[in-house]
Amino acid sequence: MAMKLYGYFRSSAAFRVRIALNLKKLEYETAPIHLRRNDQTKPDYLAVNPQGLVPTLVDGGRTLFQSLAIVEYLDETYPEPPLLPKHRADRARVRALAEIVACDIHPINNLRVLRYLTHSLGHDEAAIASWYNHWIAAGFAALEKLLAEDSRTGTFCNGDEPGLADLTLVPQVVNAERYRLDLTPYPTITRIFGNCMALEPFLAAHPDNQPDRES
Repeated sequence: MAMKLYGYFRSSAAFRVRIALNLKKLEYETAPIHLRRNDQTKPDYLAVNPQGLVPTLVDGGRTLFQSLAIVEYLDETYPEPPLLPKHRADRARVRALAEIVACDIHPINNLRVLRYLTHSLGHDEAAIASWYNHWIAAGFAALEKLLAEDSRTGTFCNGDEPGLADLTLVPQVVNAERYRLDLTPYPTITRIFGNCMALEPFLAAHPDNQPDRES
C-alpha cells in the first residue's frame, strides 16, 4: 500500500519529505492540507496529527510527524540510496547542517510565529517580506561560511551525493527566490542548489510541480 503524505504544497517541510521519497523512489499518495484555508485546524486532520502542523507521513500502521524525523525514518527503513554518510563525524555534520537550515534560516516554519508576525505587522506584506529576508539572509551567510570553509563540501553539502542537508537546503533557496532575496553573496549555496535542481527527484518535488498547488 502506498504511503500517504499530508502536506501543504508550498510547505518547506513537506517539500523536503517529497524530495526524500523521490530520491528513494517510493510511491506515495498526496493528501492536501491547505494552510491558507486552515485545513490544519479541522477535526479530520487533527485526528491524524494533533499538533496540526504539516507534514505527516502515514506508512502502513505508522504515523510520523516532523520532517527531519520523517526523513531519517525513511533512510533507516528504505536505506537505498543513503541520505546520511556512513562515517559518524560526517553524519553529525550533515544533521547539524540540516538543523541549521530548518530552524535558523527559515524560523517562520512555526505557524504560531507566522500568526504573531502577521498580527503585529497588520498584514503588511512588504514588511513581512522584509522580515523574512532579514532572517533568511543572516542564516544563509552563516551557512555559506560553514560550507565554503569545509573540505567535506563537494558537489553537494557533504561530498558528491545528495543527502539530508541538501534536501533541507533546497526548499529554503526556493523560498528566498520567492521573496527576491539576492543570492549572489552565497556562491557555494547557489552552486549546490543548482546541482540539486538538475536532478529529477528534486525538480519533481518543487511546489510548482505539485498537482494540489493553488491556482
